[in-house]
Amino acid sequence: MADQIRVLIVDDIPETRDHLAKLLGFETDIEVVGAAASGREAIELAAKLTPDVVLMDINMPDMDGISATERLSAEVPTAAVVMMSVQGEADYLRRSMLAGAREFLVKPFSSDELTSSIRQVYTREREKQSRIAVQPSGNGTGATPRREDDDREGGEPGRVVAVFGPKGGVGRTTLAVNLAVAAATELGQRTCLVDASFQFGDVGVLLNLNPKNKSIADLLPELEGGGEVESIDTFVISHSAGIRVLLAPPSPEMAELITPASAKRMIEALRMTHDLVVVDCMSSFNDTTLAILDLADTVLTMLSLEITSIKNIRLFLEVADQLGYDADKVRLVLNRADSSLGIRVADVEHSIGRRVDHTIVSDGRSVVYALNRGVPFFLSNREAQVSQDVLRLASAVVGTKPAVAGEPSRKAAQKKSLFAWR
Repeated sequence: MADQIRVLIVDDIPETRDHLAKLLGFETDIEVVGAAASGREAIELAAKLTPDVVLMDINMPDMDGISATERLSAEVPTAAVVMMSVQGEADYLRRSMLAGAREFLVKPFSSDELTSSIRQVYTREREKQSRIAVQPSGNGTGATPRREDDDREGGEPGRVVAVFGPKGGVGRTTLAVNLAVAAATELGQRTCLVDASFQFGDVGVLLNLNPKNKSIADLLPELEGGGEVESIDTFVISHSAGIRVLLAPPSPEMAELITPASAKRMIEALRMTHDLVVVDCMSSFNDTTLAILDLADTVLTMLSLEITSIKNIRLFLEVADQLGYDADKVRLVLNRADSSLGIRVADVEHSIGRRVDHTIVSDGRSVVYALNRGVPFFLSNREAQVSQDVLRLASAVVGTKPAVAGEPSRKAAQKKSLFAWR
């Protein structure tokens, strides 16, 4: 019985408490250890019963669920709160997460949703506590213990590379994933990939990972706080491809909870324990995306041989100039550079007024096949030209080779012709 998940139910409606207790009574790995009719009673019972998970109603008369959660986070930190509410507005979700809640369920919810949330929250908290427990105590001075991840040559912060495209459909996420894999497997970089397309992130799809298990959403309370982001390592997933991954939230509405300040704190924390942080940014401008681009050492800006893409790149370069970005911070990456669209690289450069820094060939067969398998093409087809182009790009970004990545592809692409209407 020691491995059972101990649950405390908090709701001011007796029928609801009874119903939840009956639902959980069918689960062999979950034990309801108590029930409270108010926030104040919940705090008292939690201190006595030390539950693993607290099911907390958000609307209660004497002390609402948000206030009670704040108190529990301080007084019974081992109890993870799952908030329940009939209102699913983003404001309630945001306030709940900032108070310390680990999950948010909108009533009515199914028995499967309830038990799944309880188990996921319990597992996350156990992993977090186990990581904290195994950290060395250091030299007894009270300083934060140094983790193995921190042991990087020189002790300098890692490099942040933002992969951005002012137009969708240019292969931004595919490049970000394979760039991270190439840097980790071939260049020996301790690499973390961050899915910063917070609303509709696809990194999890490309790597066959489920954001419901671990994601940025779990970090929101710490990101909005003023202290260290201590548990970020708990929610970074180690992938078999050799990289570490921090996924976007599992539901689109949670993107509203991620502020520019919290995004910057997240990336700053990651760069302290990694050589390279690759950030897959969303395709639209907003304050959070701009905060990430400001923080990045390099912005890989994707474009393709399409008039709309070229137009958007020209507009982005104007914005980058107004933001004061150095010329070498923004690097243009032309994807599918050898496509037969009647457009030449030289003409693209003439149109946008600057040189294309890197080119990636088109290889729909390898890319789509790898995508559908959930395996990066850099691993499944290492010798393909598209993989070689990505490796050259990674080498240029990391600085292990002269920044001449993509030149073979460039020569091939220049055989095509832009605006050569027939």
